[in-house]
Amino acid sequence: MKTITEDFEKTVKAFPERVAVRDEVTALTYSELMLQAKAIGTVLAGLNKRHAPIALCLKKSPLLVAAMLGTAYSGNFYIVVDDKMPVERIKRTFSVVEPAAVITDASLTENIRATGTQARIFLADELLTTPPDEAVLEAVRARMIDTDPLYCLFTSGSTGVPKGTIISHRNVMTYVEWVRETFEISETTVFGSQTPFYFSMSITDLFTTLHTGAELVIIPKAYFSFPIKLIQYLNEHQVNTIYWVPSALSIIANLDLFKYAKPSFLQKVLFAGEVMPTKQLNYWMRHLPGLLYANLFGPTETTDICTYYVVDRQFEDGESLPIGRACNNCDVMVINSDGAESAVGEEGELYVRGSFLSSGYYRNPEKTAEVFVQNPLNPYYPEPVYRTGDIVKYNERGELIYCGRKDFQIKHMGYRIELGEIENNAVAAEGVGVAACIFDAAADSLVMVYEGKISQEELLAHLKQRVPAYMVPNRLIKLSAMPYNSNGKIDRVWLKEHLNTME
Repeated sequence: MKTITEDFEKTVKAFPERVAVRDEVTALTYSELMLQAKAIGTVLAGLNKRHAPIALCLKKSPLLVAAMLGTAYSGNFYIVVDDKMPVERIKRTFSVVEPAAVITDASLTENIRATGTQARIFLADELLTTPPDEAVLEAVRARMIDTDPLYCLFTSGSTGVPKGTIISHRNVMTYVEWVRETFEISETTVFGSQTPFYFSMSITDLFTTLHTGAELVIIPKAYFSFPIKLIQYLNEHQVNTIYWVPSALSIIANLDLFKYAKPSFLQKVLFAGEVMPTKQLNYWMRHLPGLLYANLFGPTETTDICTYYVVDRQFEDGESLPIGRACNNCDVMVINSDGAESAVGEEGELYVRGSFLSSGYYRNPEKTAEVFVQNPLNPYYPEPVYRTGDIVKYNERGELIYCGRKDFQIKHMGYRIELGEIENNAVAAEGVGVAACIFDAAADSLVMVYEGKISQEELLAHLKQRVPAYMVPNRLIKLSAMPYNSNGKIDRVWLKEHLNTME
């Protein structure tokens, strides 16, 4: 198999009438999804472009999945644009990729035109009326190889200009085969999809679904604000596997939702994207014992994940959850400041090599050269590896422990501090739902922002008992609701910008 589309067609042949993807409105079988994708691919092939960026600005839906596959059929690569993204942010993204075409719907066309793009704009519904041209698609496929780009996923850049990670067909096919094998995903799996399709976590459940004949159930975002409806929706569609960000799992735990309703069919709970607080994980494990729980870890540049840990023992509230070991066909190294491998217990930066690894950033050779570097342990032949910027260490069990980000490591009162350590201790307190520690560099102070029932005085007393004096926050702010970004993570950028206006 050279391409995702070939892999997908193998699944279509095996399960033509099974539902591939559904939302509240639409359910597409594998054969219906293929027909739509080929129609879109036929039109895009008429652009006579190869390896060109195609922007997809559509709401999360089965139609968006068809557009993603259709772009692949055309021999080009897609960029999923958040349909709620401000025009200025879309403009900055388009300034990097200069898309050859944009697929959208009528309600979003005005926003796309406001960016000033010169790209051809297509309405997705109209593309579906084109009969697939098998001869055209076969001619495209004949020239494709497995290292061709499949998509470009944009994340924030330190300069304010988004950076786009290029991921190939081979990256995804190798990665989802690991997911299938490790978590025993099959045609009986029903994924409950929480993350948006412009977020790297979505690659795991979407493309593993298309690889195995599973079913992807798109969960309405609004249901995470009405958790009883969320549980009802999971049960209605017999969802047995979820892969969510910890913030989404924590909502359920913080509301003590399982006192009122439980997901009846759930078998596997996977999570990634940020640190999973053990207090909330313990809530899930206490109320839903016997399920598989797994902590997945990795950056966008490794397709989605490079290490994982299947929870095999009990952890105390506030204790760090391991990120485990390297995935199959993926190797990780912990490199210290001397460029050598760290000893057990010694912190170092996580480096990754293998077939999951991106080829770099689109039209950004400087940033690519900065983090995709020669393997420091291999002076003999060219071997690019990725410097993740994550600080980790091995424990005595041979498990990797996440210590924090290099850019989350700050110096305060002469001490080097990982903000994540303070946060872990804060969320261990009874009455704290979520917490984020922000460093106010201008004031040289630590600010703890949290959501929960506990008072500021009580939380301060708790922290004084758990961290050294130099790690005790100088200021605590209690919010009625923590802000989250579009990926479902705590919006640390917003918090930092509003430190002086929150009370």
